[in-house]
Amino acid sequence: MIAYTPGATRQVDALIRHYEERQRDEAVRALLIALDTAERLIERNPAAGLAAPRPYPRLARRTRAWVKAGRYWISYSIRPRPVIVAVFHDTADIPGRL
Repeated sequence: MIAYTPGATRQVDALIRHYEERQRDEAVRALLIALDTAERLIERNPAAGLAAPRPYPRLARRTRAWVKAGRYWISYSIRPRPVIVAVFHDTADIPGRL
């Protein structure tokens, strides 16, 4: 299991709350599946992540990588061990939120 920073945890909690308030149970399930998928991808090969989300190349940082899982972009630290630092829906204004 990969750890989440407090900020990433808040982002996931906010997404779940948003979906639950709108009674979108399937969206909650899809988010949880995407997070599980991202964790497995990262655990399998942390170095395989992208430098930045394709729509936002300016977000590239040497210390982070990104994976796309479902409809979500997940950012994680690379060293000393992978830690998920951000979770965004693919239609979010990521540069405006980081």
